[in-house]
Amino acid sequence: MKKIKVAVIGCGTIANTAHIPAYIANPNAEIKYFCDINLERAQKAVKEYGCGTAIENYHDILKDPEIEAVSVCTPNNVHSTITIDCLHAGKNVLCEKPAARTYADALEMQKVQHETGKVLNIGVVNRFNTGVNIIKKMIENGELGEVYHVYVSFRSQRSIPGLGGAFTTKAIAGGGALIDWGVHFLDIVMYCTGDPQPKTVTGQAYSKLGRDMKNYSYLNMWAGPPNYEGTYDVDDFVTAMIRTEGPSITVNGAWAQNIGVDEMYIDFLGDKAGIRLQYGADFKLYSAQNGALLETTPKFNTTNMFQNEIDAFLDCIRTGEKLPSHIDTVILSSKIMQAIYDSSDSSLEIKF
Repeated sequence: MKKIKVAVIGCGTIANTAHIPAYIANPNAEIKYFCDINLERAQKAVKEYGCGTAIENYHDILKDPEIEAVSVCTPNNVHSTITIDCLHAGKNVLCEKPAARTYADALEMQKVQHETGKVLNIGVVNRFNTGVNIIKKMIENGELGEVYHVYVSFRSQRSIPGLGGAFTTKAIAGGGALIDWGVHFLDIVMYCTGDPQPKTVTGQAYSKLGRDMKNYSYLNMWAGPPNYEGTYDVDDFVTAMIRTEGPSITVNGAWAQNIGVDEMYIDFLGDKAGIRLQYGADFKLYSAQNGALLETTPKFNTTNMFQNEIDAFLDCIRTGEKLPSHIDTVILSSKIMQAIYDSSDSSLEIKF
């Protein structure tokens, strides 16, 4: 079988930890271009992985008819522009999460996907996670009964990334803790519960602990070091209540809080049983049988979810299969996150 020639646009952390190694490991893929506005990062990738050509202008990719697949691993503010240009050029795209900085931009991406008919998947990688898919099947099979509520917690003590940089600049990232971490948690909930349509959203986002950047205390900083001359205008804490056509959902999330306990889990509450999923780890099933309360920790083999995601992306280009990570499905998360931010800004409930 002829290999699918690939371009990776943006050669930062997520490209190097996930996308590039997964393409390298797939026998049906060949990376032809590493693209980054910082050419040195692209050149470093060429040297490290022993393949491809380093370029700094992604428009060179658009002109190459050999390129069939593109991973967009750039900052959020250019997700939509680059993705739309690639779709118009006849390329299939896997765009990292979130789909875009705003819901309006995500809708435009969806529109162009429909017009071009090319693949547009979003990097909601947990849809390719073994444990998450087991939970989804358990819910579908009725093992939890009616799942009436889901509680989401993604809270850390002091974990603001790259203070003063792209992550903390709304014009680039679109938001903070919600759009960075919350997108994954919300997407797991939507996926496992059948992607129910939202009906109402009430939310409040806070920008508190990082505003006084020079006096922000922390133990470590991923995406650092801090840039005290930069911008901090995003949320470091968010809370929300979402009503859907399925379960209600409550959210509490924090990049930074003055509580020294990290809580990264999702509770699926059913009338027969409940599940607590520890994010990125295993889960426990709580139920009752024969007058006894049971607690079970399922054991199962896991596979690399990023590899699963890349493999499925490449396969669907050939087969035409519509993946669970397709823009048509994932856009619900963009809609909900936008509604949370809009509710916070207006101090009003958003109704759909």
